Amino acid sequence: MAKLQKSIEKRNALIKATIELVNNNGFHATPMSKIAKMANVSPATIYLYFDNKQDLVNKTYIQVKSEYTKYAFATYSETMSVKEGFEVIWKRIADFKLKECENAMFLAQCDNTPMIDEPSRQEGIKHLQPLLDLWTRGKKEGIIKPISDYLLYAYAINPLSFLMMAQKRGAFKLDKTHIEEAFESAWSSIKTGKQ
Repeated sequence: MAKLQKSIEKRNALIKATIELVNNNGFHATPMSKIAKMANVSPATIYLYFDNKQDLVNKTYIQVKSEYTKYAFATYSETMSVKEGFEVIWKRIADFKLKECENAMFLAQCDNTPMIDEPSRQEGIKHLQPLLDLWTRGKKEGIIKPISDYLLYAYAINPLSFLMMAQKRGAFKLDKTHIEEAFESAWSSIKTGKQ
């Protein structure tokens, strides 16, 4: 049991080091040797858990995406109205991006660069299924604009990454009023005139 725990700790240390180094240096300037050093393991140990750097980054992405979406949907129920459901999910996403800044930054980097392979990206999208299903229901009910989910995500969710980066730089401090204003802006960008 202790051996398994040690193994989990090593894998988690490698994932944590990957997130930090990719955030600070980018994907290409993050060699495996640096990741191993920061995680306090030998470079050879990485290959017990991951095939190569691409595999390490892909698996880190899927793990972080899974934690992010688990948090986002924790208080959501399919019985909620479209607007209420979207508000609950959106505010949880905002909360995650502001509290789990390192993880959120890593996801933003992955989403905005070609460093994640397509199967991992598709796996990541699957984790967002409750939001996509909510949008499908909203489109059927005529509440949400009948446009691509990519556009809905770009207008309603992506601005949170911009706000998170502005807050991290100290350029802007998001308070409760800003969160409400940002939510209303996100909602008005995707809703039809019927709502």
